Amino acid sequence: MIRVWVDGRITAPEDARISVFDRGFLYGDSVYEVLRTVRGEPLDLADHLERLARSAERIAIALPRTLGAIDEAVRATLKAAGNDDAYVRIVVTRGAGEIDLDPASARGGSLVVIAKPLKMPPSELFERGAAVAIVHVRRNARQAVDPAVKSGNYLNNILALAEARARGCYEAIMCDADGAIAEGASSNVFVVAGGVVRTPPLDVGLLEGITRRKVLESCARAGMQAREDRFFPDDLRGADEAFLTSSIRGVMPVVRVDTSAIADGRPGPVTRRLMALYAQRLS
Repeated sequence: MIRVWVDGRITAPEDARISVFDRGFLYGDSVYEVLRTVRGEPLDLADHLERLARSAERIAIALPRTLGAIDEAVRATLKAAGNDDAYVRIVVTRGAGEIDLDPASARGGSLVVIAKPLKMPPSELFERGAAVAIVHVRRNARQAVDPAVKSGNYLNNILALAEARARGCYEAIMCDADGAIAEGASSNVFVVAGGVVRTPPLDVGLLEGITRRKVLESCARAGMQAREDRFFPDDLRGADEAFLTSSIRGVMPVVRVDTSAIADGRPGPVTRRLMALYAQRLS
């Protein structure tokens, strides 16, 4: 079942209401988080709420409720939805006001929580691996809308994914202005080369994914070499292995870049091990 919490009221989706003058609707002037539950318990909720607060602070949006109150709203919405496992989206907007770019025209923010049944990507993508496309759409510069802010201003990522899907690929991989790999349209990207796990550093301009961080922590605990450093499209194409991470997907192997297979075109042993370690968090 789907339930939506809007500013203190939980309703069915068809009854959820927010003003058409809300800046989240008009301009994408909002921040958000997406997470899943495991046996009804929201996974890494505290981490997601902390990142929500950081995103809001960086674009000067005042949270309409405390993090504790947002936690309570999430749990109340999940209880009302009653799903075994759920997808959860938390949205904070700058609020409604005049149709005016000036953020000072907003009259106070809104909080929306959406809980719906969890729908995972097809199992084949985890078993056989996904294809990605290195797209022409570049990741926003940090001097523009900083990718470290998880904002509702998402058109750049939408256009990137549309390009990838038009080329028959599952996910888009975006580069920065210098051509270095940044991240996926809705994922972080890793490569494995010579047994070393590598992912782009934050200063390339990317969102610090919660699952990205958990995977790096898993590598450290398991004694696997891992580092954050810059790499380029040819490094991805020539990697021994590659994988994506996100809060819904967890760890997903990548076996093809555009028309070129990565190594033998099958998920590799390091990726499989990290998938297994991540799965332990869900058990």
